[in-house]
Amino acid sequence: MAIELSRAEREDFTRYTLWFAFACIIYSIIGFGWGALMGGIKDFRNFVDYSAYGRLIVRAHTHINLLGWVEMAIFAALYYVVPRLSGRPIHSVKLVKVHFWMHNFGLVGMVVFFSLAGMVGGMPDNGDPDAPGRVVGHLLALVGMFGTLVLLANIIWGYNLFRTAVGWKERQDLIG
Repeated sequence: MAIELSRAEREDFTRYTLWFAFACIIYSIIGFGWGALMGGIKDFRNFVDYSAYGRLIVRAHTHINLLGWVEMAIFAALYYVVPRLSGRPIHSVKLVKVHFWMHNFGLVGMVVFFSLAGMVGGMPDNGDPDAPGRVVGHLLALVGMFGTLVLLANIIWGYNLFRTAVGWKERQDLIG
């Protein structure tokens, strides 16, 4: 016996699937714009290329593109496709919502703290050459904490899709 979603759950599922797609668009614009600025503004490019921790700003840019643009597109597509292929609704709309907010919160935190670490690490040391490194270390610890949220969100996503797809063959055999 197939479990059906209520009308409110179907609407929420559609809304959140579309929000993943919209987030993909927003993150792609941010990421592409950021890349254009890094390439097009000589002082910014030089700061990123030659300051002690400028590469962390590149990592922030990379994470916006990979975890924002690319992953959000994949999430939206597979949330749409897997229920249709498996012949049943998504296992948990609540987990879709948790996934969306946890992933976005984690990603924004990662990007903010990567960027701050890159900027602070490029600041003058004011006589203490170890000062920027200490601050950068603390900021990177925060990157790791927010990155863990992204990882947990992705595990929730995988679990939800797995539970949705389990038994697809048996359901098809019953249909005919």
